[in-house]
Formats: sequence, structure tokens, C-alpha cells
Amino acid sequence: MHLNVHATQTETTMAVTLPEAVLARYERFSLYNSPYPAHDGGCAIDLYPGTLADGRTTAAPSPVAGTVRETRTVRAPPKPYAPEHDHLILLEPADTSPFAGLTVRILHVEPAVDAGDRLDRGDSLGRLVRAGFFAPWVDNHLHVGFRSPDQNPYRAAGSLPIDLGAAVRPLEWDGTGRVRSTGDTYAVLDAPTHPDPGATFVGVRADGGGVLDGGVPHYDGGGLLERSESPAADEPTETVVSLNGDRLGVADGRTIAWDDVTVTANGAPITGLSLFCARDGEFGAKLICPERSFARGERIRVRVRSNAAI
Repeated sequence: MHLNVHATQTETTMAVTLPEAVLARYERFSLYNSPYPAHDGGCAIDLYPGTLADGRTTAAPSPVAGTVRETRTVRAPPKPYAPEHDHLILLEPADTSPFAGLTVRILHVEPAVDAGDRLDRGDSLGRLVRAGFFAPWVDNHLHVGFRSPDQNPYRAAGSLPIDLGAAVRPLEWDGTGRVRSTGDTYAVLDAPTHPDPGATFVGVRADGGGVLDGGVPHYDGGGLLERSESPAADEPTETVVSLNGDRLGVADGRTIAWDDVTVTANGAPITGLSLFCARDGEFGAKLICPERSFARGERIRVRVRSNAAI
């Protein structure tokens, strides 16, 4: 067996690389767009097989080939819109897998598999479910993390950092668009537009380069993926991150600490802006706005203002 892990240039912590063949099985992914502390530092990834905000469920394709080690029911934070339990699936990757020797932990799937079952990559693990780990505007997905043999696979935090083995194309976005679709707690704009749906992953470009990932500012922090250059050993790792001239926060390596900011839509405050990577044609800026409603076709301008200036 072997471990497909490596040391990043900016830290000594070992990281797991997800190859393009794994990511391409899903429509969207995010390393940072989650309230769940297990995502701190990009140490877990959410994989979205499809957009299921209406609560429908679908099969959950396994990201790895291997053997089911264990399934168990776990407690989830109590929320009025979700049950107080979730499900944990532990997988032991096959010897031929790039993840051989690691333990893969998966949440948010009601398992249709049992301990000892052998799976190919893409086989269904069961049925996607919603739990109290979700914010109400989050679509159904698999939460995936990787543990080394000496790590406790049951603890919520402690997974290895994840690197991307697939390119993400940064898309320029001027902060404007028309509302394409809405839900009880969100609105999706028709911009930026994916130039070639299905062919590659895209995300919103930060002013200085890189792809923004995370919920600003409603989650604790975010990520700056696909930075064109890594800082040299004698250079500071911290970088100011902005969007359309509006300062968002400071990135240390790829992890962003948001400033004290407020996102506005047409000048009025909303909860935030959801940023992620996608390859489907429905990609667009997602406004988190349970306090407001927008009409389809309505023209929106999004800005981010500093609360320190108020």
C-alpha cells in the first residue's frame, strides 16, 4: 500500500490531492463554503452531484474505489428544518486507488451499503440527506475527508488538507447580473456565465487573481484557489483579497480570514455571497438573502462594504 500525500510549499502538513477524474464526477465542489469546522484550512471537500435545493434526494456516487469499513449514525446540530442525526461512512480505498492507505470519511449520505461491501468509484453509497450541519440554503452534497492511519477517523476535525488535481478557470465578474432563479433563502444570478459548461470547473476571480471559495461573510473564512504564483520562502504569505475593488479580507496561504464586512444587493444588506467551483451551465453568483426576496429577471448589483467605515 502507498499514501498519495505530499507536503505543500507553504506548510509541513501533509495534503491529499484529488485528481480530475474524481472531481469531474460531480457538478460542483467547495473546500471552504461551509459552516462546519471540519472545513477549516480546506481540510474537507463538499462534492455536489446535482442541484437539489428543493429537498429532493439522489444517488451519492462514491469518490473512491474500495471497501466499506463501517457505517454509523451520528448526532447533528439541532435545526428546525433538519433531523438531529446524520450518517458517517468510512471507506478503505483499494490498493490500486491513489488514496490507498488512507481512510475516507463521508457524511450526509443515508447508506445503502454495509461493512465489507466492495465499491468501484462512482457506485452509489446511498441516498443524499440533509442534516443540521447544513445551512438552509445549501444544496445536497457529500462531505468528504481523508485521514492517515494514525488519525482518529471518528472525530469531526482532523482530516488532511486537500489539494486540487484539476484546474479551475477564474471568471471575471463585475458584481452585476439578473436573477435567474430563487429559493426561500437565496437568489442565483445569470452572471458570471460559464463559457463552456461541462468542460471545466470555473469560479469567481479575485481582483489579484485566484478563485474565491467560501461564504462571505456568513461563514468564518474562505479560500483563494488557483493562485498564479506561490510566495517565495522569504516573502510574506499574507495577501489582501478584494473583489471589484471591495476588500474582502486577508489570505494566509490559500485560507482567507474575512474582514468585518457586509454584502449588499442594490445597496441593501443581505446575509452574504456564496462562492464555489462549478462546471454546470447553471453556474452564477449566489446571493444568500433569507431577509429579502428578489424577482426573476431583476437587475442586481452586488458590493461589499467595510463595517469599519460605518
